[in-house]
Amino acid sequence: MRPDLLNPLFAESSSLKGVGPGLARPLEKLGLTRVKDIAYHLPDRWVLRRAVANLDEAGVGEQIVLPLTVRDYRQSAGRGPFRVMAEDAVGNYVALTYFGRAAYTAKKQLPVGEQRWVAGRLDQFGQTWQIVHPDHVSEDSAAMLGQLNEPVYPLSEGLTQGRLQALTAQSLAHLPNLPEWIEPGLLERTGWPAWHEALAAAHKAESELAKDRLAYDELLANSLALMLVRESNRAKKGTPLHGDGRLRDKLKLPFELTGAQKRSIAEIESDMAQGAPMLRLLQGDVGSGKTAVALNAMLIAVEAGGQSALLAPTEILARQHAETLTRMAAGTGITIALLTGRDKGKARESILMGLLDGSIDICVGTHAIFQDAVAYRNLALVVIDEQHRFGVGQRLMLTQKARRTPHCLAMTATPIPRTLTLAQYGEMDVSRLDEMPPGRQAIDTRVISTERIADVVEGVARHIAKGAQAYWVCPMVRELETEDIAAAEARYAALKERFGETVVMVHGQLRPEAKDAAMERFARGEAQLLVATTVIEVGVDVPNATLMVIEQAERFGLAQLHQLRGRVGRGSQQSTCLLLRGEALSETGRERLALMRETQDGFRLAEEDLRLRGGGELLGTRQSGDTPFKVADFEQIARLLPLAHDDARLLMERDGGLASPRGEAARVLLYLFERDWGVQLLRGG
Repeated sequence: MRPDLLNPLFAESSSLKGVGPGLARPLEKLGLTRVKDIAYHLPDRWVLRRAVANLDEAGVGEQIVLPLTVRDYRQSAGRGPFRVMAEDAVGNYVALTYFGRAAYTAKKQLPVGEQRWVAGRLDQFGQTWQIVHPDHVSEDSAAMLGQLNEPVYPLSEGLTQGRLQALTAQSLAHLPNLPEWIEPGLLERTGWPAWHEALAAAHKAESELAKDRLAYDELLANSLALMLVRESNRAKKGTPLHGDGRLRDKLKLPFELTGAQKRSIAEIESDMAQGAPMLRLLQGDVGSGKTAVALNAMLIAVEAGGQSALLAPTEILARQHAETLTRMAAGTGITIALLTGRDKGKARESILMGLLDGSIDICVGTHAIFQDAVAYRNLALVVIDEQHRFGVGQRLMLTQKARRTPHCLAMTATPIPRTLTLAQYGEMDVSRLDEMPPGRQAIDTRVISTERIADVVEGVARHIAKGAQAYWVCPMVRELETEDIAAAEARYAALKERFGETVVMVHGQLRPEAKDAAMERFARGEAQLLVATTVIEVGVDVPNATLMVIEQAERFGLAQLHQLRGRVGRGSQQSTCLLLRGEALSETGRERLALMRETQDGFRLAEEDLRLRGGGELLGTRQSGDTPFKVADFEQIARLLPLAHDDARLLMERDGGLASPRGEAARVLLYLFERDWGVQLLRGG
């Protein structure tokens, strides 16, 4: 239960003065529904202004504050701008220019003959000094000089900087005094302010110390919560599973396991033999052989008299897994079933009965496999593919399907830098498949200017004529009016005109059944060219597809480019990836594309991605950099997370855990950042 002292922070935004239904809507668009949300809505930049006595002391393009005396109004004809002509202390004139309905407000703020302090950006229009839509106008010189360092907040339509600044001041006035959860020695070494002071300082000026302190709080809360999950899991009684090898001996795989695969299987087998349930992450690059490792783990469970379930994020991926596992496990005699939301009637009932009576050994499916109606005779192992697409709650729901907590193996095909593995999977042990199977051909990667797009289309035509298949990836579904960005719908229309019905399209805005139908046509070879957005970056396996075209490749992060490239090179044929670049290429974009040509090591590319652009493509996320964190940015995660992780471990293992005085403060921290599920799990465990 949340501590009472946090209640003021969790009050609705509507409790603040001036927040009615009209203002509540734009606040809600930004996710600012509570006082706490507004207090933690930090500026994304600062306007630094200089106070000057007159215009001679200022330069064009500079942000300034100065006293002016209003002399005249000038209204342009029609819908032209309204200008307030004002004079500085030495006789220079400047036009304060307003557009639209702002003229009425300007006359009220700037009466003729009166002196006012004005803040804004100084520009030149012809021979005239000009300030367009001054940021602030005031009679009070002291108030205006307080605007020399002004925060600029992310906004939504219907919300102004001034209104948000006023709401922020109110929210900071609601801050309670919270106990200190950071270890005293660390506070002293870093020079960080107390929590209350840090939050206030982060809104008043650009303070690295304040921002680091607030980021560290969030990282510490996350690290503690994950450790509590880990502790809770270890406290549970699992079922030790000792496979006798009889099924694994019958496996006739068409390849030799790599050293990394053998090492990972040994780590998993050791975990599954323990009394506490396994909680392990299997990280493997595209094509590194995670499925073979997962099958070995599932066979250990079946050898020990249990059942296994494999959870996939999409129906297409679930079907691919079921087909691959059935092919690999042929000759072992085990029964594998596929269960998705599509299965209805007698077919579904038959699968449910097989899971209940134990005649089905391995169940593969989407979220349908953990619905209430699905019961297992003896669920011993849960495998979760593309772990980042499922929340903790979904994983827990599946693990509750057993009399005792089953072992859990999570898999991800997205290489993650070691530092950030702590952020996402700090509660798990980690196995890495850092070797590629022998004989796997490198993908020929080339960078080509968009100006040569006609040549690329002809290359695709030659490729298709040979009976092979190809992907064409665009950054967006449709073009924005303001930007010329390659869009899937426009490219699909152009390519369909050239190639006819052999072209299909998938993107995230299509209905699921339309998307699945297009993917199935391509997977069966009925369509030869698939035009898509990044929805295909994970889990599409078509060995006959040996050409990948990525349009405006500089718009993607390294990890995402690597995932897309990994859709080809899955068969025995030589594959090619063409990275089409625009003309306006930044230095970072140039370096990113050069790295794609240079290496196919996903782990190296993930580390370089973090260095080049703050990890905005990690875990398959978009360029916004979707992480579990709202305060900490990627640079802070990389720098401060190892510190927070060590501090959390010290608190739990040496400093008395949550029962100690600092532990009590840490409980408050967990509730503040809404990681209280960690506390609940510990209690429940």
